[in-house]
Amino acid sequence: MGELEDGHEADPAGRRRRPATVREAKALAHPLRVRILRLCLHRELTNKEIADRLDTTPGTVLYHVRQLVDAGLLVAAPVRTGASGALEKPYRSTGETWWLSFTGVGGESESPPAAAPLAAFQEELGEAGPESVRTFSRFALHLSDEDVAELDRRIVAVLDEFVATDDQRRDRPLHSGLFVLHRPAEY
Repeated sequence: MGELEDGHEADPAGRRRRPATVREAKALAHPLRVRILRLCLHRELTNKEIADRLDTTPGTVLYHVRQLVDAGLLVAAPVRTGASGALEKPYRSTGETWWLSFTGVGGESESPPAAAPLAAFQEELGEAGPESVRTFSRFALHLSDEDVAELDRRIVAVLDEFVATDDQRRDRPLHSGLFVLHRPAEY
C-alpha cells in the first residue's frame, strides 16, 4: 500500500479513500445499518440470519439491507440452499466504508456524523461484555486543528495497513475497535 499523488492512501486491491456520496452518508446514518455492514463483512448472511443476530424482525432488516444495497455498500451473494432446502439470498459487505471520507458530504467540511457508528459500537460492546476488551488507551491532549488532522492521518495510516491486509489473517480471531477524538464539554 502506498500514498497516491493526491495524498490519499490505496490498498493492494487499488481502492483508495474517496469522498462519500450523499447516498452513502445517509445509508451510514443509522446504527442498525452500521451493524449489518460489520456482520456481513466477514461472512455472507441472509435477512433472517441478520435479524436473529440483531434481535429484530426480518422485515426491519430487509428495509435497512435495501438502503445499503442501493448505496452500493452491501451486495447480494449467490443464492444458496439452506438447511431446510429452501433457497436463501445472503448479503455481504463490499468493505467500501473503510475507504470513505466524510469531509465535504452535503457541502459540509465538518467531521462525519458520529452518532450511528458510536451507537453501533456501544451496542456491540454491550453484547460482547467488558471481558471482550483487549486493550484501550484513554488520553487527553492539547491539540490545534492541524494537530488533530495529523494525529488522525497517522492513526488511519496504521489502520489502513491492517485493513488492507486483513484477508491474510482470516484464520485469527476477529477484533473490532473504534478511534474517537472529541472535545470535552467543559471546553
